[in-house]
Amino acid sequence: MTQGLIVELGQKSYPIHFVQNAGEELTKGLVQFSGEGRSSVVLTDEGVAGAQGTFLARHFGGLPQLTVVVGEKAKSLEVFGQVLDFLASNRIGRQGILWVVGGGVPGDLGGYAAASYLRGIDYMQVPTTLLAMVDSSVGGKTGLNLSAGKNLVGAFHHPRAVIIATDFLQTLPLREFAAGSAEIIKYGLLGDAALFDRLEKAALTRASADLAAVIRRCCEMKAKIVRADERELAAEGGRALLNLGHTFGHAIEQVTAFKSYLHGEAVGVGLAAAARLSQKLGYLTPADVQRVDRTVAAHHLPVRLKEPLSLAALMESMQHDKKVRAGKLRFVVLKRLGEAATQSGIEPAVVESVWLELGAV
Repeated sequence: MTQGLIVELGQKSYPIHFVQNAGEELTKGLVQFSGEGRSSVVLTDEGVAGAQGTFLARHFGGLPQLTVVVGEKAKSLEVFGQVLDFLASNRIGRQGILWVVGGGVPGDLGGYAAASYLRGIDYMQVPTTLLAMVDSSVGGKTGLNLSAGKNLVGAFHHPRAVIIATDFLQTLPLREFAAGSAEIIKYGLLGDAALFDRLEKAALTRASADLAAVIRRCCEMKAKIVRADERELAAEGGRALLNLGHTFGHAIEQVTAFKSYLHGEAVGVGLAAAARLSQKLGYLTPADVQRVDRTVAAHHLPVRLKEPLSLAALMESMQHDKKVRAGKLRFVVLKRLGEAATQSGIEPAVVESVWLELGAV
């Protein structure tokens, strides 16, 4: 086992356990909670249930389990209601534990259900995708989508612990692995030039000798940012920096009704867009933009829209972004490769020109 990491948040602090196989940590947790008289239930999705059915049966056999649909459509008010009914029908009290086994979608959904049910119960994050391991399982952001935009409903509710087991990645589809790589590239661009250089030199794969170290580095970066700005209230910078590429990416997901792009794929295009915006603002050079494009593409991610999308629809979607303040949209821009900042007051025409370069019409 790799030495764990603590997300320091006072009374809300929690550990991240880094292991190869999750079995030992799961057993310890289940035994501990059972000994304390705390009931456990499991939330997962159809993809994990199919790929990890034996694992789920071995470690959670006998516990009530709810399996939801795969993908962003699970982050809906309807499915959220199903999770709440599942908790209530199993008579989970305030001392109960919800084990969330899956990627970013079950994590967001389960975390918000845990935040809402009985005004808050504990939950455990057991991420099974690269994206969830390096990003969404850490930090306590939970949420659902609305037709108006992504993650517009939610709460800050931190898990009791996160168990990151790299063995799960061996059965992860390559497209999903690539999607997680987008978040890793994001970390390099926003605050670790050495990490970006490493990703530029050689694409990260499941066989990479430093895969576990890269995952841990991303978690270290996120834990530090969350500790300093837990609820994203900093006037500038802070936790908002983690949204590098996401203002563009979320618009792509919303306009395509969450059907054409995995989240990481949309973020890949978003990183290419953020680089171009940064160049237009005078921060990056054309050579910098090319480096970003090459690195994103080397990880099997798109750097342009897969198909033409309406410029008007994309710009309208951006107005629902959570970083809008006083009616003005804030972007995360790159001052250089390895340093990001937030910036408001960017002329819409500049943003439109970025979209047009990437294939909007």
